[in-house]
Amino acid sequence: MTGVESPAYVPGHGLLQGRTAVITAAAGAGIGGATARRFLEEGARVLISDAHTRRLKEHEAELGREFPGAVAAVPCDVTVEAQVRALFEAAVAEHGRLDVVVNNAGLGGTSALVDMTDEQWTRVLDVTLNGTFRCTRAALRAMRETGGGVIVNNASVAGWRAQAGQAHYAAAKAGVMALTRCAAIEAAAYGVRVNAVAPSLAMHPHLVKVTSAELLAELTAREAFGRYAEPWEVANVIVFLASGYSSYMTGEVIAVSSRHP
Repeated sequence: MTGVESPAYVPGHGLLQGRTAVITAAAGAGIGGATARRFLEEGARVLISDAHTRRLKEHEAELGREFPGAVAAVPCDVTVEAQVRALFEAAVAEHGRLDVVVNNAGLGGTSALVDMTDEQWTRVLDVTLNGTFRCTRAALRAMRETGGGVIVNNASVAGWRAQAGQAHYAAAKAGVMALTRCAAIEAAAYGVRVNAVAPSLAMHPHLVKVTSAELLAELTAREAFGRYAEPWEVANVIVFLASGYSSYMTGEVIAVSSRHP
């Protein structure tokens, strides 16, 4: 299969003008970082968060030079409830309300199930599923008080598709999908929408470091376009779900890929 070239970067259109947003795991060059930039380009005020404080501060400074006064950073490990509470309290204190939350924090890894340790299993689920639960709960508590909002979770096609060595990650992402659907039913009473994106392969430097070239080539070949997604292409779908263009959508998991069920 011949790969299709990546499309041109799409400029902002003010879709999130005046909105306030929290984005987790937003310190790097992956989906979280791309989403923070896209939100800023669309007019939002953004609070970025990550467990990696140094990289978080560097990204805050970088974005702050381009979008002065529109971005701030609060370190947060989503496996620690006190830090999650502090993050959302800071967001409300800074902006008076919370309009959008993007739960991007997740952890992968590769291990055959027969050799997987309890620690490997628990760590992936604690960051990826439990972390999304903690942040969703905190977001709903804040949005219930301020009257509405949007939550977008980062799932994965792994939640639908089987892949050897990914039992912990797939189970966690399938859990994120189920959490999204259940949270959406409860959140409707507060005027809050909850949806998720399910990317397949969005290339970024960290993924290259932790994944073999052979596996990346195999995964890329499975894609309809014969190429991986750019992180900003996933971020564009997150912008759509956060914006008024998706006002009647809730409880949905949107595949950013051809690899949906």
